[in-house]
Amino acid sequence: MIDALRDALMSADYTVDTVLARIGEAGQAGLDRNCTVPAREALGDDQTPLATLIKLFPLNLPVSSSAAEAALPLEALMDEGLLEVGPDGRIQAPVDVRPYGFETSEGQWDGWVVSDPTPGLDYRTQPIKPDYVLGVSSASTTLAQLTIDSQVGSALDLGTGCGVQSLHLSAHADRITATDVNPRVLKLAKITAELNEVDVDLRDGSLYDPVAGDRFDLIVTNPPYVMSPPSGERLAYRETDFSADGLIRKVVTGSIDHLNEGGICQVLANWAITGDQPWEDRLSGWAPAGADMWVIERERLDPYAYIELWLTDAGLAGDPSWSARYREWLDYFTELGIRAIGMGWITITNAGRQTPDITIESWPHAVHQPLGPAIAARQRDITAARASDEQLLASSLKLREDIVQETLGTPGAEDPQYVVLRQHTGLKRALQVDTALGGVLGACDGSLPLGVIIDAVAGLLDADPHAQRTILLPTIRQALAEGYFESPVVAW
Repeated sequence: MIDALRDALMSADYTVDTVLARIGEAGQAGLDRNCTVPAREALGDDQTPLATLIKLFPLNLPVSSSAAEAALPLEALMDEGLLEVGPDGRIQAPVDVRPYGFETSEGQWDGWVVSDPTPGLDYRTQPIKPDYVLGVSSASTTLAQLTIDSQVGSALDLGTGCGVQSLHLSAHADRITATDVNPRVLKLAKITAELNEVDVDLRDGSLYDPVAGDRFDLIVTNPPYVMSPPSGERLAYRETDFSADGLIRKVVTGSIDHLNEGGICQVLANWAITGDQPWEDRLSGWAPAGADMWVIERERLDPYAYIELWLTDAGLAGDPSWSARYREWLDYFTELGIRAIGMGWITITNAGRQTPDITIESWPHAVHQPLGPAIAARQRDITAARASDEQLLASSLKLREDIVQETLGTPGAEDPQYVVLRQHTGLKRALQVDTALGGVLGACDGSLPLGVIIDAVAGLLDADPHAQRTILLPTIRQALAEGYFESPVVAW
């Protein structure tokens, strides 16, 4: 069945590019809004295999049995429950088979993802079933862009969902293990993997239970992190029985037991912000012993916005239960003392440092995607920033080529008010510099030791070289840690 389905999809040229070309930009924009009308208008009465696949899957429309049979191995797919006869006698799809593609170091990767149909198409209000299998979402693409893309021996896709992260991992991991607690997820993720001829070791179980005793070079996870009250029906793709952010804490604290030396765990997460302690202090307590931890808060929602977001996601907008569920959620947050919810990502690294690096920061600003390379370089940069003064002064550093100097000030003024060095990739950080620091960093082209550059700049400014070293080194360490230099090799 899988081989026949793959052949049919390939024969119809059912890819991201061909679907976009067929429905047009208006059709795609409509689907982004959960509206099928522009795409339906573009397709009209077209019954070619490509049009039939678009109608059946992304648009979730019934088609005639003759059209379905011309496009797909109809009988085999019906036997597997991937197609069925609707009330009107036409063929409909209880699942979505969606083209999916991404860039790799070796070029474009094209394939397909199998999931449940997109909820709320054409703004239909319909509560989601507890075992719903979410397709490719903004969260899953964000995680894919965050994931380091260096070659690894083993990778774990923790809570695989539709299996999209495993597809990304297949481009740079020799072995992939994927886990989930939802039997329907495992069924559809298996189809996704086999359809794309990707070898994935799928295991049933909660969190790290299915991989007890196993270690990996890379763990990626977009776990069910939604903090919801304990009563009511659970949506497996987003909620658990853990209180508040207990699931995320367990994922983070347990990661070190499943990471090889130098291994990295990347978590897309929500966390509670309570009134009893600063959120940075609270999350720093999650850091596994001996591991580096880097937390970036990208967004913060008040309880009202958070509750409305997830009630709508559950298909409860316009449902009679909306108000009661809203009240229940508010009471739950009040009971736990949750005054806000942080949203972002957490990176754990088994760095093997005697004194681990714990960095917790808010960064709501624009970033340059993909961020995977910047995250991969973090450990190298932190190590360089921790060098002794003597080692650092003897090192030849090279400023990244994407760093540009920006000046800010009153128009017509003789001198700028501020001078900043700004990254144009990664987190796009900005570092304010004065004349001395700007002169030193601007001269870091990899040809001279840092100490020689500082002394030369001090001479030009008629300043004491020793004093300049004392003043400038802390900020240069900051610049190292924040990734301003290309592959810094410290003179150990």
